[in-house]
Amino acid sequence: MRAVALSILGYGPDAEDAVQDAMVTALRRVGEVRDPEAVGAWLRTIVRNNCRARLRGVRPVPVDTAWLDTYSGGPDPEELLEQSALRDWVWHALDELSEADRLVMLLRHFTGVTSYEQIASICGIPVGTVRSRLSHGRKVLAERLRAGAELAHADASSLAAASRRQAEDALATAMRGDFHQVVGDLWHADAELRLPDRVVGGVDAAVRGMASDLDAGVRQRLVNVVAGPGVLIWETDLISPPDNPDHCPPGAVWLHKLHEGRVSTMTLFHP
Repeated sequence: MRAVALSILGYGPDAEDAVQDAMVTALRRVGEVRDPEAVGAWLRTIVRNNCRARLRGVRPVPVDTAWLDTYSGGPDPEELLEQSALRDWVWHALDELSEADRLVMLLRHFTGVTSYEQIASICGIPVGTVRSRLSHGRKVLAERLRAGAELAHADASSLAAASRRQAEDALATAMRGDFHQVVGDLWHADAELRLPDRVVGGVDAAVRGMASDLDAGVRQRLVNVVAGPGVLIWETDLISPPDNPDHCPPGAVWLHKLHEGRVSTMTLFHP
Protein backbone atom coordinates (compact mmCIF):
# COMPACT_ATOMS: atom_id res chain seq x y z
CA MET A 1 0.00 0.00 0.00
CA ARG A 2 2.82 2.39 0.86
CA ALA A 3 4.58 1.56 -2.42
CA VAL A 4 1.42 2.51 -4.34
CA ALA A 5 1.17 5.83 -2.48
CA LEU A 6 4.85 6.65 -3.05
CA SER A 7 4.60 5.82 -6.74
CA ILE A 8 1.81 8.39 -7.16
CA LEU A 9 2.57 11.11 -4.59
CA GLY A 10 6.29 10.68 -3.95
CA TYR A 11 7.92 10.80 -0.53
CA GLY A 12 6.26 13.08 2.01
CA PRO A 13 3.35 13.40 4.45
CA ASP A 14 0.67 13.18 1.75
CA ALA A 15 1.67 9.63 0.87
CA GLU A 16 1.72 8.63 4.54
CA ASP A 17 -1.70 10.23 5.09
CA ALA A 18 -3.12 8.40 2.07
CA VAL A 19 -2.02 5.05 3.49
CA GLN A 20 -3.26 5.85 7.01
CA ASP A 21 -6.64 7.03 5.71
CA ALA A 22 -6.90 3.86 3.64
CA MET A 23 -6.29 1.73 6.72
CA VAL A 24 -9.12 3.42 8.61
CA THR A 25 -11.41 3.01 5.60
CA ALA A 26 -10.45 -0.65 5.39
CA LEU A 27 -11.25 -1.23 9.06
CA ARG A 28 -14.66 0.32 8.60
CA ARG A 29 -15.52 -1.57 5.40
CA VAL A 30 -13.65 -4.87 5.50
CA GLY A 31 -16.94 -6.67 6.15
CA GLU A 32 -17.97 -5.89 2.59
CA VAL A 33 -15.20 -8.01 1.06
CA ARG A 34 -16.44 -11.49 0.21
CA ASP A 35 -13.32 -12.94 -1.40
CA PRO A 36 -10.33 -13.06 1.00
CA GLU A 37 -7.94 -13.46 -1.94
CA ALA A 38 -9.09 -10.07 -3.28
CA VAL A 39 -8.22 -8.09 -0.14
CA GLY A 40 -4.76 -7.10 -1.38
CA ALA A 41 -6.11 -5.62 -4.60
CA TRP A 42 -8.95 -3.96 -2.67
CA LEU A 43 -6.52 -2.26 -0.27
CA ARG A 44 -4.28 -1.06 -3.08
CA THR A 45 -7.30 0.34 -4.92
CA ILE A 46 -8.36 2.34 -1.85
CA VAL A 47 -4.85 3.82 -1.59
CA ARG A 48 -4.76 4.59 -5.31
CA ASN A 49 -8.14 6.36 -5.14
CA ASN A 50 -7.02 8.34 -2.07
CA CYS A 51 -3.85 9.45 -3.85
CA ARG A 52 -5.68 10.51 -6.99
CA ALA A 53 -8.20 12.43 -4.90
CA ARG A 54 -5.35 14.28 -3.20
CA LEU A 55 -3.89 15.20 -6.57
CA ARG A 56 -7.28 16.57 -7.57
CA GLY A 57 -7.55 18.41 -4.27
CA VAL A 58 -10.71 16.66 -3.07
CA ARG A 59 -11.49 14.42 -0.12
CA PRO A 60 -10.78 10.70 -0.70
CA VAL A 61 -13.89 8.51 -0.78
CA PRO A 62 -14.09 4.79 0.03
CA VAL A 63 -13.62 2.56 -3.01
CA ASP A 64 -16.69 0.84 -4.40
CA THR A 65 -16.38 -2.84 -3.48
CA ALA A 66 -19.39 -4.09 -5.41
CA TRP A 67 -17.13 -5.72 -8.01
CA LEU A 68 -15.74 -7.98 -5.29
CA ASP A 69 -19.15 -9.18 -4.15
CA THR A 70 -20.01 -12.42 -5.90
CA TYR A 71 -22.60 -13.35 -3.28
CA SER A 72 -26.08 -12.29 -4.41
CA GLY A 73 -27.83 -12.56 -1.05
CA GLY A 74 -27.50 -10.53 2.13
CA PRO A 75 -25.09 -11.37 4.95
CA ASP A 76 -25.93 -14.40 7.02
CA PRO A 77 -26.21 -14.17 10.85
CA GLU A 78 -22.59 -15.22 11.37
CA GLU A 79 -21.36 -12.48 9.04
CA LEU A 80 -23.54 -9.90 10.80
CA LEU A 81 -22.06 -10.92 14.15
CA GLU A 82 -18.53 -10.61 12.74
CA GLN A 83 -19.27 -7.14 11.35
CA SER A 84 -20.75 -6.03 14.68
CA ALA A 85 -17.69 -7.33 16.53
CA LEU A 86 -15.41 -5.44 14.12
CA ARG A 87 -17.34 -2.19 14.64
CA ASP A 88 -17.26 -2.60 18.43
CA TRP A 89 -13.49 -3.33 18.31
CA VAL A 90 -12.77 -0.15 16.31
CA TRP A 91 -14.99 2.10 18.45
CA HIS A 92 -13.55 0.70 21.68
CA ALA A 93 -10.06 1.57 20.42
CA LEU A 94 -11.20 5.08 19.44
CA ASP A 95 -12.65 5.61 22.90
CA GLU A 96 -9.20 5.01 24.40
CA LEU A 97 -7.62 7.92 22.53
CA SER A 98 -7.08 11.22 24.30
CA GLU A 99 -9.96 13.67 23.97
CA ALA A 100 -7.97 15.91 21.62
CA ASP A 101 -6.83 13.07 19.34
CA ARG A 102 -10.25 11.40 19.36
CA LEU A 103 -12.03 14.58 18.27
CA VAL A 104 -9.87 15.15 15.17
CA MET A 105 -10.08 11.43 14.30
CA LEU A 106 -13.88 11.46 14.56
CA LEU A 107 -14.15 14.57 12.41
CA ARG A 108 -11.66 13.34 9.82
CA HIS A 109 -13.00 9.82 9.37
CA PHE A 110 -16.66 9.83 10.41
CA THR A 111 -18.08 13.23 9.37
CA GLY A 112 -18.12 15.53 6.38
CA VAL A 113 -15.63 17.86 8.11
CA THR A 114 -12.63 16.26 6.45
CA SER A 115 -10.04 18.82 5.36
CA TYR A 116 -7.28 19.87 7.74
CA GLU A 117 -8.42 23.48 7.37
CA GLN A 118 -12.01 22.67 8.33
CA ILE A 119 -10.95 20.60 11.33
CA ALA A 120 -8.59 23.36 12.44
CA SER A 121 -11.38 25.92 12.18
CA ILE A 122 -13.99 24.01 14.16
CA CYS A 123 -11.49 22.94 16.83
CA GLY A 124 -9.81 26.35 17.05
CA ILE A 125 -6.29 24.98 16.53
CA PRO A 126 -3.57 25.44 13.87
CA VAL A 127 -3.52 23.18 10.82
CA GLY A 128 -0.15 21.81 11.91
CA THR A 129 -1.68 20.71 15.19
CA VAL A 130 -4.45 18.90 13.31
CA ARG A 131 -1.84 17.01 11.29
CA SER A 132 0.18 16.06 14.37
CA ARG A 133 -2.91 14.94 16.32
CA LEU A 134 -4.11 12.82 13.42
CA SER A 135 -0.68 11.23 13.10
CA HIS A 136 -0.49 10.52 16.82
CA GLY A 137 -4.11 9.35 16.94
CA ARG A 138 -3.55 6.86 14.12
CA LYS A 139 -0.46 5.48 15.83
CA VAL A 140 -2.24 5.05 19.16
CA LEU A 141 -5.31 3.62 17.42
CA ALA A 142 -3.19 0.96 15.75
CA GLU A 143 -1.67 0.05 19.12
CA ARG A 144 -5.08 -0.13 20.82
CA LEU A 145 -6.49 -2.25 17.99
CA ARG A 146 -3.64 -4.74 18.32
CA ALA A 147 -4.00 -4.84 22.11
CA GLY A 148 -7.76 -5.33 21.98
CA ALA A 149 -8.02 -7.78 19.10
CA GLU A 150 -8.89 -10.78 21.27
CA LEU A 151 -11.16 -8.98 23.75
CA ALA A 152 -14.92 -8.62 23.85
CA HIS A 153 -16.16 -5.04 23.64
CA ALA A 154 -19.30 -3.16 24.50
CA ASP A 155 -21.96 -2.87 21.80
CA ALA A 156 -21.11 0.33 19.92
CA SER A 157 -24.31 0.12 17.87
CA SER A 158 -26.43 0.69 20.97
CA LEU A 159 -24.73 4.02 21.69
CA ALA A 160 -24.93 5.01 18.02
CA ALA A 161 -28.63 4.16 17.79
CA ALA A 162 -29.46 5.96 21.04
CA SER A 163 -27.53 9.05 19.95
CA ARG A 164 -29.30 9.03 16.59
CA ARG A 165 -32.74 8.77 18.21
CA GLN A 166 -31.90 11.59 20.60
CA ALA A 167 -30.74 13.81 17.74
CA GLU A 168 -33.83 13.06 15.64
CA ASP A 169 -36.15 13.83 18.55
CA ALA A 170 -34.26 17.01 19.44
CA LEU A 171 -34.25 18.33 15.88
CA ALA A 172 -37.93 17.51 15.39
CA THR A 173 -38.71 19.43 18.58
CA ALA A 174 -36.59 22.34 17.39
CA MET A 175 -38.36 22.44 14.02
CA ARG A 176 -41.70 22.72 15.85
CA GLY A 177 -40.45 25.90 17.49
CA ASP A 178 -39.65 24.34 20.86
CA PHE A 179 -35.86 24.49 20.85
CA HIS A 180 -36.02 25.84 24.40
CA GLN A 181 -37.16 22.35 25.44
CA VAL A 182 -34.13 20.80 23.76
CA VAL A 183 -31.61 23.02 25.53
CA GLY A 184 -33.52 22.59 28.78
CA ASP A 185 -33.30 18.82 28.52
CA LEU A 186 -29.78 18.44 27.10
CA TRP A 187 -27.74 21.56 27.95
CA HIS A 188 -26.22 22.85 31.17
CA ALA A 189 -27.79 26.12 32.27
CA ASP A 190 -24.46 27.92 31.79
CA ALA A 191 -23.59 26.24 28.47
CA GLU A 192 -21.88 28.32 25.79
CA LEU A 193 -22.87 28.73 22.16
CA ARG A 194 -19.79 29.26 19.98
CA LEU A 195 -18.77 29.91 16.43
CA PRO A 196 -15.29 28.66 15.51
CA ASP A 197 -13.71 32.05 16.26
CA ARG A 198 -15.74 33.37 19.18
CA VAL A 199 -18.32 32.83 21.91
CA VAL A 200 -21.76 33.97 20.74
CA GLY A 201 -23.58 33.66 24.05
CA GLY A 202 -25.35 31.11 26.16
CA VAL A 203 -28.58 29.14 26.16
CA ASP A 204 -30.70 32.21 25.39
CA ALA A 205 -28.58 33.04 22.35
CA ALA A 206 -29.02 29.50 21.02
CA VAL A 207 -32.80 29.68 21.43
CA ARG A 208 -32.96 33.11 19.76
CA GLY A 209 -30.80 31.95 16.88
CA MET A 210 -33.00 28.93 16.18
CA ALA A 211 -36.15 31.07 16.44
CA SER A 212 -34.68 33.56 13.95
CA ASP A 213 -33.93 30.77 11.47
CA LEU A 214 -37.42 29.33 11.78
CA ASP A 215 -39.01 32.76 11.34
CA ALA A 216 -36.97 33.16 8.14
CA GLY A 217 -38.30 29.83 6.85
CA VAL A 218 -35.07 27.87 7.35
CA ARG A 219 -35.39 24.19 8.22
CA GLN A 220 -32.79 21.57 9.15
CA ARG A 221 -32.61 17.89 8.24
CA LEU A 222 -30.41 15.46 10.17
CA VAL A 223 -27.73 13.80 8.05
CA ASN A 224 -25.25 12.15 10.41
CA VAL A 225 -24.62 11.61 14.11
CA VAL A 226 -21.26 10.68 15.66
CA ALA A 227 -20.93 10.07 19.40
CA GLY A 228 -17.96 9.40 21.63
CA PRO A 229 -16.98 9.97 25.25
CA GLY A 230 -17.50 13.65 25.98
CA VAL A 231 -18.40 14.62 22.40
CA LEU A 232 -21.50 14.52 20.23
CA ILE A 233 -21.52 15.66 16.58
CA TRP A 234 -24.63 16.34 14.52
CA GLU A 235 -24.45 17.08 10.80
CA THR A 236 -27.50 18.70 9.22
CA ASP A 237 -28.66 19.97 5.86
CA LEU A 238 -29.85 23.58 6.00
CA ILE A 239 -32.89 24.11 3.80
CA SER A 240 -33.42 27.74 2.79
CA PRO A 241 -36.93 29.06 2.04
CA PRO A 242 -38.03 28.72 -1.62
CA ASP A 243 -38.23 32.49 -2.10
CA ASN A 244 -34.68 32.98 -0.79
CA PRO A 245 -32.63 29.91 -1.76
CA ASP A 246 -29.31 31.53 -0.80
CA HIS A 247 -30.43 32.53 2.68
CA CYS A 248 -28.09 30.14 4.48
CA PRO A 249 -25.17 27.78 3.79
CA PRO A 250 -26.12 24.28 2.63
CA GLY A 251 -25.12 22.54 5.84
CA ALA A 252 -24.11 22.81 9.46
CA VAL A 253 -22.11 20.85 12.01
CA TRP A 254 -23.13 20.95 15.66
CA LEU A 255 -20.10 20.05 17.79
CA HIS A 256 -21.32 19.38 21.33
CA LYS A 257 -18.80 19.09 24.16
CA LEU A 258 -20.36 17.18 27.04
CA HIS A 259 -19.82 17.37 30.78
CA GLU A 260 -21.56 14.80 32.98
CA GLY A 261 -23.77 13.85 30.05
CA ARG A 262 -25.02 17.36 29.25
CA VAL A 263 -23.84 19.95 26.75
CA SER A 264 -21.31 22.40 28.15
CA THR A 265 -20.35 24.04 24.84
CA MET A 266 -21.83 23.80 21.36
CA THR A 267 -19.80 25.03 18.40
CA LEU A 268 -21.75 25.72 15.22
CA PHE A 269 -19.72 25.29 12.05
CA HIS A 270 -20.66 25.69 8.38
CA PRO A 271 -18.29 23.56 6.23
